[in-house]
Amino acid sequence: MNRFTLLLIAMLGLAGASLFVGVSDVTPATLLAGGPDGEAARVMIISRLPRTAALVLAGSSMSIAGLLMQMMIRNRFVEPSTAGTVDAASLGLLLVTFLAPGTPIMGKMLVSAAFAGAGTVLFLRLLARAPLRDVVMVPLIGIMFGGVIGSITAFLAYRFELLQMLAAWRTGDFSGVLLGRYELLWLGFGAAAIAWIAADRFTVAGLGRDFATNLGLDYRRVLALGVSIVAIVTAVVVSTVGMIPFLGLVVPNIVSLLIGDNMRRAVPWVATLGAAFVLACDIFGRVIRAPYEIPIGTVVGVVGGGLFLWLLLRKRHV
Repeated sequence: MNRFTLLLIAMLGLAGASLFVGVSDVTPATLLAGGPDGEAARVMIISRLPRTAALVLAGSSMSIAGLLMQMMIRNRFVEPSTAGTVDAASLGLLLVTFLAPGTPIMGKMLVSAAFAGAGTVLFLRLLARAPLRDVVMVPLIGIMFGGVIGSITAFLAYRFELLQMLAAWRTGDFSGVLLGRYELLWLGFGAAAIAWIAADRFTVAGLGRDFATNLGLDYRRVLALGVSIVAIVTAVVVSTVGMIPFLGLVVPNIVSLLIGDNMRRAVPWVATLGAAFVLACDIFGRVIRAPYEIPIGTVVGVVGGGLFLWLLLRKRHV
């Protein structure tokens, strides 16, 4: 049995455990005793299954988005939350919520995706003008850039009394996921799947503009596709469950340590490990203070931040 099969089994095991963790008494025994119309079955269909599906979809798609950003920027320490993409998506959501509150959720997501894409492009332009003598400079610029956008967003939210809504977007939380309120995540997962289909093109583009052009690749078009995928995934996840920090940074780096940098081979690993990581953090957040729940954004932020520091220090000593 190879390592990927073991990882897949672990992810499926965590997904199964996630279905039976919570305040409501939902166990195989109560499901069988209550039948298809019982309370346990209703909780399973309305809450537990959608939540577990949302965890898998968000974890895998955000991890792939992080891998894609690292390939495009050629830096291991960037992902949507360290490049201003998440902050730009939140700004777009805030503006459309204030200016056109009656906009359907799909329309809000599209506006958020447009802002996320614009923020990513602006970040790339900043990198083109900055003297990057150290790999740490790239995430540092991204964090400062995101901080500027985040400050503007916070000011507008305070001015228009939308701070509570902004806090929900900035803190990943799956406790409100119900049937009918998570399906947009399938769109983000579909966008992430396109990254796998075009993996070879992104691998070539990651070698640099000149090298890719010499091989006959339309570098601008591939870059535009990559930015679009990252923007859509980020907007969908932020508008549905909020920000999950460091996920797209640590998961691709761990996979790189395990199997190397072949993107086509890495995408299934990244998707599976990302889903398993999010499931594990969510289960931990639900059981550590049961019956209360710690938002997954907090758990992933602490664990992911620690792993980020480890990767950073490890890189400096290699």
